[in-house]
Amino acid sequence: MHVAINAHLLAHTRTFRRAGVSNYVEALLAHLGQVDRSNRYTVYTTRGLGAEQLNLPPNFRVRPSRLPTINPRVRIPWEQLLAPALLRLGRADVYHGVLNVMPLACPVPAVVTIHDLSAFLFPHTFRRVNRTYTRWAIRVSCRRAAHLIAVSEFTKREIVRWMRVPPERITVTYDAVDARFAPPDPAEVERFRRAKGLPERFVLFLGTLEPRKNIPLLLDAYAMIARSTDAPLIIAGSKGWLYEPILARAEQLGLGDRLRFAGYVDQAEQHLWYAAATLFAFPSLYEGFGMPPLEAMACGTPVVVSSSSSLPEVVGDAALTVSPSDPEELAEAMHRLLADGELRQELRARGLRQAQRFSWRETAERTLAVYQKAAGRI
Repeated sequence: MHVAINAHLLAHTRTFRRAGVSNYVEALLAHLGQVDRSNRYTVYTTRGLGAEQLNLPPNFRVRPSRLPTINPRVRIPWEQLLAPALLRLGRADVYHGVLNVMPLACPVPAVVTIHDLSAFLFPHTFRRVNRTYTRWAIRVSCRRAAHLIAVSEFTKREIVRWMRVPPERITVTYDAVDARFAPPDPAEVERFRRAKGLPERFVLFLGTLEPRKNIPLLLDAYAMIARSTDAPLIIAGSKGWLYEPILARAEQLGLGDRLRFAGYVDQAEQHLWYAAATLFAFPSLYEGFGMPPLEAMACGTPVVVSSSSSLPEVVGDAALTVSPSDPEELAEAMHRLLADGELRQELRARGLRQAQRFSWRETAERTLAVYQKAAGRI
């Protein structure tokens, strides 16, 4: 079996693009390389990202583009015009679109991973062009793909409900965390804390600065407790899109040195940011899965998340959940966690157990089974 994977969203840049879907693609490829050494794979990537960066086994061929296809203005023509020809020339048996998209004229059975339906349900969180293409692509995939992959049971239910796809055409393969997300040595955390000038206690948000993450509500909630806690709020992550209202709200609240924007966080240091924090707050409006809370729990950090979308499914009973529209409820949850050491220890233990329920190896095995089904091999 020859599988062609559209991995153009895989990024090794110090920007918001090296998050979310990029992490999913990189982890999936690495673990497919561990569980499948017999089938043949062609991995299409953006300019400058070749085999030497991905370190995949010999049955994987990496084909970087000559163009920066990580940019949607370049990637969309590749997906719709060039990909069908490449699939025919390469005699692929299956095509995998890792984010919503398959070519309209796809000449082989397609497997498409749909991460969420936010382009339909939260359209204001997208730029117009991205929203229009994403909606069109999801509709095409739901009609024409041989099989769909959803990253949570919540996303599967959303696809069944809104896209009218029969549930038997959808397989759930959860995201997971890799081995670097684990409680680090306390001495390493202290060295990191000193190097970054971090306080002994702080509230952390880590993620892309974009509308769906609901950061203005987090700012409002923190402002309610800022004077009653010694723990400042640190917002870490790259600027994404439509982030200007976040910065404007921060300025309006006048939190001064109680608030810090840390900017891009190197992947090699993410686990240390989580471990150094007293608690992790993630009040997102809508997620298809929600990696950051799981990463934080795997590092032993207590978590507060919104009670919306997939997040309760991801965190189970290992986190406090609050309404994504109620800043007072979030403020109360953060204040409670900051004040109650026993509760923090209880959530730490539960979080470590919950994070172990998710496995990239299992995700790779289930994805391989979907490829075989789409190709008519099982």
